Amino acid sequence: MSDPSAATAAPERTSLLSALMPDRVTRYTRVLAWLLLISNIVIVGTGGLVRLTGSGMGCETWPYCTSQSLVPTPELGVHGLIEFGNRTLTGVLVVVALLAFLSVVRLWTTRPELPRLTLAVGIGIIVQAVVGGVTVWLHLHPAIVGLHFVISAALVAIATAYVVRVYAEPGPRRLAVPRRYAMLVHVTSVVVLITVVVGILLTGSGPHAGDDAAARNGLDPIFWQHVHSWPAYLLFALTIVVFAVSFRMPQTLRLPLWTGLLLAVEVVQIIVGLWQARTGLPIVLVNIHMVLAVTLVSAMTAVLMHLKAPRAVLTFADGSTAGS
Repeated sequence: MSDPSAATAAPERTSLLSALMPDRVTRYTRVLAWLLLISNIVIVGTGGLVRLTGSGMGCETWPYCTSQSLVPTPELGVHGLIEFGNRTLTGVLVVVALLAFLSVVRLWTTRPELPRLTLAVGIGIIVQAVVGGVTVWLHLHPAIVGLHFVISAALVAIATAYVVRVYAEPGPRRLAVPRRYAMLVHVTSVVVLITVVVGILLTGSGPHAGDDAAARNGLDPIFWQHVHSWPAYLLFALTIVVFAVSFRMPQTLRLPLWTGLLLAVEVVQIIVGLWQARTGLPIVLVNIHMVLAVTLVSAMTAVLMHLKAPRAVLTFADGSTAGS
């Protein structure tokens, strides 16, 4: 005789697999996309907390916390807990990235960009974990710490691109704005990169090394505060232009929304940057500044992603066509 319970279990397993691996973009897919982006931003905040509280060597080795214990021992105190907590969050990121990949893996033939983006994030998280280990082994060398942040920013950018594409209509995409405007946006994105890199160099010269014994890069922090401000203010000026001209772009792209978001992040970032510089770099403001830096990267990525659309030809009010 056949087992009725086995017959019932089979559809349940099929239903679970269908939920985890849908054959189309669903609400579940989009929720995971947002979780992927948010978690990659949040870990920058927890990583900043590790550094700003001097907990960078809270766990003295990697992947173990001590030479004989995977988890922090009481002797390591709160610094061990903070460092280990940040490491644990990496495991959460891996799970979220895996679920996001599974949610679009069946779309490889129809929407290949979606599984590829999630796969890129997953691989990046693993690389980031290894770089984190090297950072500990080299006792928080500022160059490796800076690379650690660059990878985080890159992961946020990829996760942002994934969120945008999850909501986008499928199909071939082409430039949907005049080339001059696209060039202006790309130049702005380069200035974002320069601003972030100079900010990393500035951080490597400052007091928040993650540990009292950690090396600094030897740059003059006062001078580099001014150097950091130069591309930041240029970025602000370029973004104002990008935002103003965005109202002349096709409405379907919603560029005023995305460029306005970019401008808003920059305004807050400038305020926090000036505030922290004038108040002796309190750790709360520095941590907010770090999170805003990757949020800036995310907003810039969103603007770049909305320069194209799955339209054969878009006609503007002046009669020109997309890409002219």
